[in-house]
Amino acid sequence: MPHLLRSLKSGRFVLVAAVLGLVSTPAFSQPRRVVSLNVCTDQLAMLVAEPGQLLSVSHLAADPAVSALAEAARAYRLNYGSAEEVFMMKPDLVLAGSYTTRSTVNLLRGLGVTVEEFPPASSLDDIPRDIRRMGQVLQRETQAEALAGKFEAELAALEALPPTGMSAAFYYANSYTAGGGTLVDAIVAAAGMTNAAQWIGLSGTAYLPLESLILAGPDVVVLGDHAYEKPALAQANFAHPALADFINSRRSVSVPPRMTICGGPVTLEAARILRAVAEGDKGT
Repeated sequence: MPHLLRSLKSGRFVLVAAVLGLVSTPAFSQPRRVVSLNVCTDQLAMLVAEPGQLLSVSHLAADPAVSALAEAARAYRLNYGSAEEVFMMKPDLVLAGSYTTRSTVNLLRGLGVTVEEFPPASSLDDIPRDIRRMGQVLQRETQAEALAGKFEAELAALEALPPTGMSAAFYYANSYTAGGGTLVDAIVAAAGMTNAAQWIGLSGTAYLPLESLILAGPDVVVLGDHAYEKPALAQANFAHPALADFINSRRSVSVPPRMTICGGPVTLEAARILRAVAEGDKGT
């Protein structure tokens, strides 16, 4: 008892009481001012966060060309990812991708801001994992588990379908494609198809000359965003007459990049589109 009284006088009552079991130590508080700097963490956070918890998302979150939740993102304060801008928002948690500007991430951490980094999804199994992790960092585990469980059930149903026996190749602006080890490759597999880009040894995001696309001879050609509002050199490959002839000889479909850039519930919609084309819908 004398020891306890001395602790009271010296201002150490909380520590002594915690050791003695008189009071419990406070639980880690839920972040209330969350700022996201990456279009993929933007979307995960918007799906999981409770109203008022997410303060700001990146400006790309409001761009319908790359974000599946562009309309919802307009309800948030948009940021451009500078450390000064973010620090002035007084966040208690910052969400970033593993490739988010390192100077911004390092500066914020140096200023004592908690930063959680998420790597980009490269498989469909990464998506429920990332949803659950977002639930943990936002302390919204119940909401995250419901989303992750729904995704897993829908993926299982899709993968239970028989293989189509068909191949597909994605063809983007500037003649790029997605090879092995990418989220797109996983989407093609979930649709019951094989990725023709792997036949010619491509992995990751890689350059695919038109000649190589034609020689690979995929059953389905999946076009990226080729309907630009204004003319651009990036889409010149889509205007080549050889591509037009090739597409007319097989099935083709357009899958918006916003479905495949980030892993999320919308990712399965891309697989369903491919599946529908393989099963008879000629696409567009």
